[in-house]
Order: sequence, then structure tokens, then C-alpha cells
Amino acid sequence: MREILGRRRRLLRGDGQSELISAALTFAKEWQWPVLPGVTAHPQGHSRCGCPDQECTVPGAHPFDPGLLAATTDERMVRWWWTNRPAAPIILATGGAAPCAVSLPALPAADALAALDRTGMRLGPVVASPSRWAILVKPYSMEQLGELLYAKDFVPGSLRFHSEGGYLALPPSETGQGPVGWQRAPLPGSASPWVPDVEAVVDAVVEALTRTGVSAPEM
Repeated sequence: MREILGRRRRLLRGDGQSELISAALTFAKEWQWPVLPGVTAHPQGHSRCGCPDQECTVPGAHPFDPGLLAATTDERMVRWWWTNRPAAPIILATGGAAPCAVSLPALPAADALAALDRTGMRLGPVVASPSRWAILVKPYSMEQLGELLYAKDFVPGSLRFHSEGGYLALPPSETGQGPVGWQRAPLPGSASPWVPDVEAVVDAVVEALTRTGVSAPEM
């Protein structure tokens, strides 16, 4: 967890690129995940957002200008964005050809992942911020999600679902809530990382939270 909780410096790579632009190009060019720059934190307060909403609940971790519809896999556009805004968080437009995600508060997420590991369930990448962890899953529709949740006797209220039309900050972004890192990093290589079906993740997470007695309060 040192990578996640520690404050990162924006080091230059050997090719002169920052960590952020290098990661953004990997997501867009190699993995074909549409991305765009997010809002940076307010210069007068790290926990405040640079957007006009003074009560923003996800400071520095959402798109604003450009809007979410501008997310792209175009290498030239991504390079131009982060050349001009080198500190901008990387925002993934979830759904479509990109992964979706299921997120929950960090502490119960750690318990849930430990329980999933004990069952031998295979997981793909897991994104972690100081407050929430997000398990990347295959794209799903809202209809599919609705049917899945309807069949459950209990679904923790703090679970969030990032599907078509949603977004998620990706590593190594720095947001108003702190740094974003990989709790489970993708395997090295140029191929887009494998991710599980949403059914398997929701079933396993709900079961793990129920079995461990974690109520997963909203954070």
C-alpha cells in the first residue's frame, strides 16, 4: 500500500515522458481504452476540486472540460492533452469497448478481496484510491445489472457501478482525494488486460461481505 498512500512525484521516464502521459498512451493506444484528462485539484486546497462545484464529492477525479463524450483512443489527441496538461488525472470512460467497474469503500474492499483470494477466484486489475477500490470487469448493460441486483436478497448500499456513460480515475493520477494506484496491477505486456464478468464479481463481493460481516458503510 506504500504506492497508494504515499505521495508520488511525477518522474520523467528515459524517453522524456512523464508517468501520466506514458500511462495515458498505454491505455489509449495499446489497450484501446478511451481516456480524457480530468479536473486537477484546486490550487488553494488539495482536497478541493478545480471545477466550479464548491461541494464536489470527487475532487479532481472527474471530467469537466472536455466532457466525458470527448474520451478517445486517438494517440495524437491524448499526447496533445497531457502535453498541455501534464498533471491532469487520467479518466477512463467506462463501458463500450472499455472495462466497466464495481467499486466499494477501501476497508471492506480489502476484506472482500482477501475472501475472494481464499476461494481461488481469478480477478483482473483493481484500482485503488485512499477511500475506494474498483474491480475492473467486462462491459455490461444497465439491464443486465438490474437483473443481477434484482435477484439478490441483499446488496450493500455502498457498492457503486461504473458502466456505460460512467467514468473512473486510473493510475497514476493524483486527485483531490489522494493518489490513485494499482492494488492489483495488470500483467506486463501490450495486450489489454483480462477482466472477469460482472456477475462473478458481484456474487463474490456480496457473499464475501455477508460472510465476513462487513456492512460496508458509505464513505
